[in-house]
Amino acid sequence: MATFPNIAPDFGAAKQAAPRVRRVEFGSGYSQRATFGINNDPKIWTLQWQFRNATDTNTIEDFLEARGGVQSFTWSPPDETSSYKWICTDWTKDMPVANLFNISATFVQVFET
Repeated sequence: MATFPNIAPDFGAAKQAAPRVRRVEFGSGYSQRATFGINNDPKIWTLQWQFRNATDTNTIEDFLEARGGVQSFTWSPPDETSSYKWICTDWTKDMPVANLFNISATFVQVFET
C-alpha cells in the first residue's frame, strides 16, 4: 500500500467527525441511540498546501491522481503519530501567483483489510 508523500499540510487543517448513529424516537418523547457498525466514526480531514513550489504540488497531485479516488493510502494526521488508511476523491490545484501553487484536498478515513 502506498504512503502519502512526506509533505506536511499547512496549519489550519480541519478534522471532522460524524459518528454513525441509529436513533429511534418514541411517542412519549424519549429516544434511544445506538452506534451503527464496528467502524462507525470515520474521520474526514480538510487539508491545504498553500504557496508551494511546483515540485511539491506536482508530487501531491501525481500521488492522488495515481489512486484515482479509489485506491487507499496510508497517512498520519497532524494530531496523530499512527498511520491510518484514507482515500481522496476530490482535490483542487490553483496558481495564485507566478510559480507558486495551492492544493486543497479532503481525506476520508476508510476501514479495509
